[in-house]
Amino acid sequence: MWKYANACLLVLGLSCSAVAEELVLETWRVDDEVLWKEQFLPRFQALHPEIRVRLQPLRSAEYDQGLSQRLADGKAGDLITCRPYDQSLQLFQQGHLLDLTDLAGMENFPSFAKAAWQTDTGAQTFCLPIASVIQGFYFNLDIFKELGLTPPKTRDEFFTVLARVKQDGRYLPLAFAAHDSWVVSELGFQNIGPNYWHGEDGRLALVNGQARFTDPAYVEVFRELSRWTPYIGPNPAEATEAKAVDAFAAGKAAMIVAGSWSIAQFTGKVNFGAFLPPVAKAGDSCYFTDHTDMGIAINAASPHKEAAIKLVEWMASAEFAERFSNSVPGFFSLSNHFFELKDPVASTMMGWRDTCDSTIRLGAQFLSRGQPAFTSEIAEVSQAVVLGQLTPEAAATRIQQGLLNWYPPQQKMSAKAEACAVSAVPGSPSSAVAVPSAGD
Repeated sequence: MWKYANACLLVLGLSCSAVAEELVLETWRVDDEVLWKEQFLPRFQALHPEIRVRLQPLRSAEYDQGLSQRLADGKAGDLITCRPYDQSLQLFQQGHLLDLTDLAGMENFPSFAKAAWQTDTGAQTFCLPIASVIQGFYFNLDIFKELGLTPPKTRDEFFTVLARVKQDGRYLPLAFAAHDSWVVSELGFQNIGPNYWHGEDGRLALVNGQARFTDPAYVEVFRELSRWTPYIGPNPAEATEAKAVDAFAAGKAAMIVAGSWSIAQFTGKVNFGAFLPPVAKAGDSCYFTDHTDMGIAINAASPHKEAAIKLVEWMASAEFAERFSNSVPGFFSLSNHFFELKDPVASTMMGWRDTCDSTIRLGAQFLSRGQPAFTSEIAEVSQAVVLGQLTPEAAATRIQQGLLNWYPPQQKMSAKAEACAVSAVPGSPSSAVAVPSAGD
């Protein structure tokens, strides 16, 4: 026993009773593994030497596919990284995630941030909001300077820039992975779309059954996407995400549709800046996608809940918000804390919050709960439009029909419209509408 105690002192530099309690944090952010380990987890461990945090990164698809089973089998980490909305909500409803509604520090997060990890009524919160990602465009500063171009602010200016680069002939006007449907949807349709449907107003109109996807505000987005095709290279169907990233990083493309999560991919490789999705005309209100992307939850079956709570409470602090946002450029804290970003492109993109209204992706909340799921449908039809396999009108009709197959608010609106149409036919039984008299 004496030898064992001395071994603890010699090897670990502390007594056996002070051996650190280990937490396992699961994440899909494999690209950020070194940053997590070197930039800010050591700070928490300096504050709490009695707790060690071990990061367990898994590739995105593997993480998502196996998380529910790992939780059910008791093999998941003490903490997990949360996807927004339904995916994490289901885990909470299955009893896998701890209720964090009353967590100290949760008051530092605005309602829109918490909504991504709350029950439908907002009564319970099950993940701490960590970060959002912002979508827009990156442009090659050197190419723009060489060709005398300025970042476009309107759609006409955007297409003028595309035409100028194509006419020059030395560079790809727009790096765009038309081969990958999720890129076409999230970085194409859902990137430029908010300026057409006016951000949250248009998203909630679909959610609440006050607008149809066949309305002009949504169809026109497909029309613009179809105009991109001549500028994305001779073989759009072969333009993968990897090829698009390589083209821009190598200075062979003037612009790329981008999410802020790609900042690290280009830093140090190309001189680049960012610009907002262009508006219809100068002076219009601007909108962009600022998507609630990542939260942190505590495994309800963890044997180390108290230690896990300490870590999550620290993640709610101003110190973590600043360290995280500057350690992982392009992932923006969802807290109300004020701090400066060191990365110039990340700073530019976060600054859009001060001048424009933000929204989340259309299918993130409610619209992908049934079949066909909105998110998968919008990916397929957006890609088909860009590849010339589907007209904008046909794409919008398919999405609307999919919603009518299962989504109650859209079904009710459709039924009401049909009833109104019937009542308007002269001589039809339902055309006699009671009109209250002045005395009623």
